[in-house]
Order: sequence, then C-alpha cells, then structure tokens
Amino acid sequence: MTDKTFDIILYGATSFVGQIMVRYMNEQFGKGAIKWAIAGRSRSKLEKLSQDIGLSGIELIVADASDEAALKAMSARTKVIVSTVGPYALYGDTLVKVCATSGTHYCDLTGEPQWIRKMQERHEQAARQSGAWIVHCCGFDSIPSDLGVHFLQQQATEKLGQTCNRINMRVAKIKGAASGGTIASMINMVKEASGDAQLRRQLKDPYSLCPPGHAFAARQHDVQMAYDEDCNSWIAPFIMAAINARVVHRSNALSNNSYGTDFMYEEAMLSGAGGRGKRTARAISLGLAGGMLAFAFPPTRWLLENYFLPKPGEGPSEQQQLDGEYDLVFLGTTRRGDKIRCRVTGDRDPGYGSTAKMLAQAAACLARDVPENTVGGFWTPAGLMGDKLIDRLQAHAGLTFELQAT
Repeated sequence: MTDKTFDIILYGATSFVGQIMVRYMNEQFGKGAIKWAIAGRSRSKLEKLSQDIGLSGIELIVADASDEAALKAMSARTKVIVSTVGPYALYGDTLVKVCATSGTHYCDLTGEPQWIRKMQERHEQAARQSGAWIVHCCGFDSIPSDLGVHFLQQQATEKLGQTCNRINMRVAKIKGAASGGTIASMINMVKEASGDAQLRRQLKDPYSLCPPGHAFAARQHDVQMAYDEDCNSWIAPFIMAAINARVVHRSNALSNNSYGTDFMYEEAMLSGAGGRGKRTARAISLGLAGGMLAFAFPPTRWLLENYFLPKPGEGPSEQQQLDGEYDLVFLGTTRRGDKIRCRVTGDRDPGYGSTAKMLAQAAACLARDVPENTVGGFWTPAGLMGDKLIDRLQAHAGLTFELQAT
C-alpha cells in the first residue's frame, strides 16, 4: 500500500456526521501528517462543504454508492476508506465488497447487526485473501463498550492475574440528541425483521456476529428493570446494548476466547435509587418497548418517521454537540470473585460529536498504527486496534479510560 495517494478517504463527507468529521480532520490532519480526501455522490455539495470549511489542498472525489466502477477507482487511491453513508443495509453493500476484494481497509459507524452478519458471510474470505481489514461499529456503537471491556480485561490480568468472566457496563450519564441516521437504520432493521422469521431469530442471538461454529458456554441474560446492588441504583435496558454486546462477544471470539467461553456481558442504564429511580427505570423500559412496537406497525412507523423523529441529515447544533457527554462504568468479576471496575468518558454528545472523532481516529489508526502483516478479515475495534486506538482516543478524541477503586 506504499504507492497509494491517500491515507484516508472520507466517503459521505456531506452527511451530518461527515461534515463534523471534515472539520475535525481538517484540525487534526490539515497540516499533512495524514493525507486525506473527501468523497460523495454530489460534486456541488462537496465543493460547497470545502468552501464553507475553508479546506486547502483537499481533493474532492465523486462516487455514487451504487457505482461499483467509481468505488473501485476511489479505493485504488487510498489505504483506508471511512464511510458515513447509511443506513448501511440500504447503501453500504457495494463499498464493502470493493474494499474486501481490493485490499483497501475500511471502517464505518454502523450499528446494524443484520447487515454486518450479511457482509461477513459474503466477503470474509475475500478480505482474508486480499488482506483488507474491515472494521464496523467505530462510533459510539461500539467503540466505548468494546474498548472499555478490552481495557478492563487488561487491567484485571495485570492486577488480579486473570480476566473477568463477567462484566456489567452501566451508563451512569449520557447527554445527547437522537441520531437521525441511527433511527433510520433501526427502522429499516425492524422493517426487514417484520417479514423474516429467520432474521428475527438471528436478532435474538447475542453471538450472531461471532465466527460460524464458535461455541460459548454462557447463556447471556436479557436486562430487565431491576435494582443493581453494586451501583446502588435501579437499572433499565440500554438501547445500544444489542449491537455493543455482539461486538464485545466477537472480540472475545477473535482473541481465542481470552475472556473465557463462560464470559457474561450486559449493558444497562442507571436511573437512580429509591422510588424516583424505580419510576425512571420503568419509564425507560416501557418507552423502549413501546417504541419498538410502534416501529413494527406501518401506520405508527409512518407517523414517527414523518412527524416526530429526526431524519438522516438532521442533528444537534454545534453548541448542543459541545454540551453533550457520556460516562460509562464497567464492573468486572473474576472466576475467583475478585472485583475490578473502570470508567470510560466522552466529552461530546455520543451520536455526533464524539462519534465523529472516534471514527476519524479509527481510520487514522488503520492507516498508520496497525502492523501491515496483520491478517485480513472482519475485525472489531478492540480485536484489531486495541491499545493503539485507546491511545489515540485519549490523546485526540476527548475520551478517557481510567481504573476506579472498587
């Protein structure tokens, strides 16, 4: 890959998250340390974005998501393509195919497990043969969860002499607007599942993204409203847990079960103690269940899409992004019963400001930090980039990873 013109091409630069990324990448990489370009389907929109931000010397590349020849020409010029073009189940297939077959590394911010599974089944072998690293879920879903578990397991090994066979992640604080792109992806997934019994079964399997035939001994638990004694708080289901847990379990599988075949993982939101915390937990639980039910029925789905929910391309103001934050606590228990915990925080709203920085640094990590002799295939952030990505995120993306007293 030494003869590539660019280290990174950002595909989908004029999307809402893409625009945030362009501004961030211009600040981080604008002096030439990393060679990058922006791409999308509309030259006029790319030109306007470039003028609005004041880009200098950044090339504009035009390629439609369905134009395989254009995507091949684009991939031939770069080490890494980072894509924000979703819902990926509708627009992402061809680009993953091109990258997997050409040996071009790829990352995105999808949280669509049914699409990721399909891409693995179709293109894993090609990626292995070409040497391409395909890394999905490089935004808020699922970098903080995946790397938080990775970090805690390393600390447990160093300080306790063994990994944790159980980790509970608790969302202690989260502030940020709902992502229009995430909602569009979720609605599309519900549409697909409503007419496909096999897909519905797959979406209930926490190991659905693990390699075929990979066996685990642990039966994972579904989080319900409950009182968590370790946190002295009521808990409720966390909407991102479905994709995050699958990525964590795939990281375990790719590391030859370094967390153990009996590894248990769950995510939940803390809602506080006492009667108020209980009422909040109940409201969150009922709200999530009601929302998924509303998505499943065409009339209510249409109303939500057209009148109540943000659409792709819509998002919070710059000030709202700056005001956002998140605080995640990971509580681990070893087979001996030893306890250990860590904390992962982010300094922007999770779905936009922080995701944009995480995705850009993941692309930079692929371009510069991963050893070139690493085998190709479908990786996870922790499985492929691990400590190198944690270092980048702490140095440049406003995340912290810190051990806490138990």
